[in-house]
Amino acid sequence: MIWNRLSLVCVLTLLFQQMAFAQQASGDFLRSIGHIYVVVAVILIIFLGIVLFLIYLDRKLTKLENQIKENE
Repeated sequence: MIWNRLSLVCVLTLLFQQMAFAQQASGDFLRSIGHIYVVVAVILIIFLGIVLFLIYLDRKLTKLENQIKENE
């Protein structure tokens, strides 16, 4: 049982190290060719879209809650 846990920890540690190295290498590559700004812009657009959608849903839910309170 202890060997299973120890081997699992070792495998997970190696995976996380490989993932960190891959992210660092891809970030350097994108930065070197100037595409990092495109990636950042796309992430910002997605984030703003999600925020705007949540604001829209909040307003809609507030309106429905007020209608329910008026009908009671």
